[in-house]
Amino acid sequence: MVIFKAQARRLALILPLALLSLPGSAETNSTRPSLKVSYALTQTTVSPAFQEEDLWARIRAGFSLGEPNPALIRAHEQWYAKRPAHLERVIERSRPYLFHIVEEVEKRGMPMEIALLPIIESAFDPKAESPAKASGIWQFIPATGRVYGLKQNEWFDGRRDILQSTRAALDYLGNLHAMFGDWELALAAYNCGEGCVQRAQRASGRRDYASLRLPTETRHYVPKLVAVRNIVRDPESFGLRLDAIANDSYFMQVRLQHPIEARQAAKLAEMSLDEFLLLNPAFKRRVIHTDTRGVLLLPADRIETFQFNLHQKGADKRLRTYSARKGENLADIARKFGVSLAWLREHNPVKTYKGQLTVAQTLVVPGTVGKATPTAKKQARAEPGRRTYTVKTGDTLDRVAQLHNVRIADLRRLNENVDPLMPGSVLAIPEISS
Repeated sequence: MVIFKAQARRLALILPLALLSLPGSAETNSTRPSLKVSYALTQTTVSPAFQEEDLWARIRAGFSLGEPNPALIRAHEQWYAKRPAHLERVIERSRPYLFHIVEEVEKRGMPMEIALLPIIESAFDPKAESPAKASGIWQFIPATGRVYGLKQNEWFDGRRDILQSTRAALDYLGNLHAMFGDWELALAAYNCGEGCVQRAQRASGRRDYASLRLPTETRHYVPKLVAVRNIVRDPESFGLRLDAIANDSYFMQVRLQHPIEARQAAKLAEMSLDEFLLLNPAFKRRVIHTDTRGVLLLPADRIETFQFNLHQKGADKRLRTYSARKGENLADIARKFGVSLAWLREHNPVKTYKGQLTVAQTLVVPGTVGKATPTAKKQARAEPGRRTYTVKTGDTLDRVAQLHNVRIADLRRLNENVDPLMPGSVLAIPEISS
């Protein structure tokens, strides 16, 4: 049965992590900092639907909405049927997220059509933003997002977080269903607001969705969702084909006790930055950092690689926080931690006037200062004839490149871990650019 295969795959991932965390099983070098990471798996729901190999079969088994306006439904079916490339792109974008959404919808006993709602809300684009400032795959406006606990600040936008926004969207829809007693009305209210639907009910004296005079977008909203449902239920009748999606967790959660740059986290997981950001789109400055512990998502098959690499070289990758005072000079802070002003501004939402902080704020800065990077030293030793340079406090890549008349790109090519430069680290210097 598929469920046993899925559990076996998860155990194969979890056991190596557990072994690495056992006392005495890790390297006992007292100089190695403690690197604590915790993991969370999506709870597996043992149900008949879970026996299916293909997630689409599980989704189809949960459909339950009726057809409130057949004419509009047919029109939207034809729209999607004539644009197979669009639907293919949207389905491909849904792959990392859809299993988790199906799990959550199923746990709450909701119509499975709701799992398809991001198709019409955002085309499953976590970076989608509407003219009304709605954001994320569930398209929360800022105010509604805050009501449902989605944190929004200059570091993090919970409306784009896959786990948090899904929880909030289903909470909201559940509350709307409790208010109206009908899923079609709940979906209409999700689109235009509960007040909009209540006013339409009072004006018409009717209670059902199909009879209400609603805004044009809202009148089309449920028929469009049902049209997508009909295509998913029987794609062949529309001349379409849906590629299979595994009925298994795509990602796992990882909790970090220290901030880390997104690109460094992606390197530790040995995955592309673009793929990493698709799972972690809520971090606005590409730094995994919130007011609490950083939480990131990784593909389930990358967890063991990430944990191994984090244990081996994560101490050099992590960032830490620095409590900066109001009036403190930003250039002084940059020099103190051996980074450029540009690096500090890129990684922090700083507010300055004439180079000084206008408010006291917490900044992320390199976790280690004055420590040579092992990679750079290894590279410098590997080719004795090559020039080397020991980084000084206040150095930047641009300054080092100008000093040695070389290109920044060539410095990056020869030296890993140069963002940021650490005072005391040794850089290999390329031949002079022609």
